[in-house]
Amino acid sequence: MAKNRLEYLTDNDWMLMMDRARRLTFAPGSPLIQERKSVRTLFLLAAGKLTVSVKGAAVAHIAPGEVCGDMAFLENSIASATVTADGDVEAYALEWSALSDLFELYPHLASRFYRSLAVSLSRRLRQQLVSG
Repeated sequence: MAKNRLEYLTDNDWMLMMDRARRLTFAPGSPLIQERKSVRTLFLLAAGKLTVSVKGAAVAHIAPGEVCGDMAFLENSIASATVTADGDVEAYALEWSALSDLFELYPHLASRFYRSLAVSLSRRLRQQLVSG
């Protein structure tokens, strides 16, 4: 699960979020996210591997413990990439509406969640800059 990537969340935060998440499985080649489509779901990869592609070219891979869909999720915009399952994949889907309800009930959860996403995105960008 993405617990190691959203490092500022507490165990209680995770219990609250996972209680509202849907466990999904994807067959090889199945899309989780499609480029230029609206995305209001954040995926937490539990098992398997995902490929991120832009205009058909692979640009990144997502491993268990990582998050995808975070950019469009944060910006409330369309997806800038397509994310597909490389093999059998298990992921947890968190809809914006479910998280929004949680954040209203637990404002400190929202703070920790957004801080975790910001740090995760910053690290991903830094890694791309160094390896690019």
